[in-house]
Amino acid sequence: MTGRKAPGPSAALRLTPARLLVAVLSSVTLAGLLFLFLWGSPAGAQTEDPLSDEACLGCHANAGMEIPLPGGEMLPLSVDREALAGSVHGVSGIPCVGCHAAIRGYPHDPLTAVDRRDYTLAANAICARCHQAQAAEVADNQHAIALAEGNRAAAVCTDCHGSHDVGRLVAHSPEVAATCARCHGEIYDLYVTSVHGRALVDGNRDVPTCTDCHGVHDIAGPSKPTFHLFSPQLCATCHADEALMEKYGISTNVFETYVADFHGSTVMLFQRFAPDQEENKPVCTDCHGVHAMLPADDPESTVFQDNLLRTCQRCHPDATEAFPSSWLSHYSPEPGKATVVWLVQLFYKVLIPVVVGGMAAYVALHWVGTRLQKRRKERAVD
Repeated sequence: MTGRKAPGPSAALRLTPARLLVAVLSSVTLAGLLFLFLWGSPAGAQTEDPLSDEACLGCHANAGMEIPLPGGEMLPLSVDREALAGSVHGVSGIPCVGCHAAIRGYPHDPLTAVDRRDYTLAANAICARCHQAQAAEVADNQHAIALAEGNRAAAVCTDCHGSHDVGRLVAHSPEVAATCARCHGEIYDLYVTSVHGRALVDGNRDVPTCTDCHGVHDIAGPSKPTFHLFSPQLCATCHADEALMEKYGISTNVFETYVADFHGSTVMLFQRFAPDQEENKPVCTDCHGVHAMLPADDPESTVFQDNLLRTCQRCHPDATEAFPSSWLSHYSPEPGKATVVWLVQLFYKVLIPVVVGGMAAYVALHWVGTRLQKRRKERAVD
């Protein structure tokens, strides 16, 4: 065994220049195939700018584009290029993926929505990513409560603002009322016959629309316990505004005179001490109506003189013909209008200070006299 050489590598395993070249070429080929497999798919064909608006609109700007949903409905996928560009998002330069952040190239992941409403409700969460403050207000409003109770038709963001044509609603505009009318058609029909609705249709922007009374995102209604109780303050927003009421020759005493009478005083006490307790004292809408309010001189108005008794009898069923006459409307008594009431008020305005002041003076004089008399007695003893 000594003197023998160890066996060398087999000729089959010996690395030659030719074999080295084959190995390098094989590695490069494999790497190329792997690259094409991972990035050369249809999704990879858009890697230069796969999620740009132009890439999206390359398909979605085509009219009539839609896909079937499991529930049998067709989901429209076409987007109006001009409407998108003119929307609040388009003007602000927010890209498609600003909302559709889950989209990652093509083909898109399959939709899980069963029907179109299901898709809308699921997509509604997108808005909260940017609009956190509004989402917080919406969280417990009337629509959200109805939605939580199973009413899938309750309005969400896109029902009012639109989806790709998102617009900014202007306060005191017909568009606000028309937006609400999409769901609340019957109420809208009443509103446009009212003194407020007629004026709005005629172009008056001073009158209240739906959101002025019910709120914008924190929408409230009569089902909310405190809405009815605190509704006089809603009316006072306009009717206690002297500059606004002066334009239309309307007295601003309506709120003060209401608060001063029995009804208003009781409501104010409930507001202050028991806001969550049920009360049955009338507020503005109980007498004037809710959505179909009419001027007091309109024969169809609930507060028209000939209709006033029926209005009072809603709460006072035993009221007689003379009952409404005891109410001074929203006017303060003055000479020539409720003169007797004015004289009685004047009498008490004089009598009460005189009686109370006289008693106070009598007590003070009596105390002074007593002190003086006591001092005289003390001096006489000395």
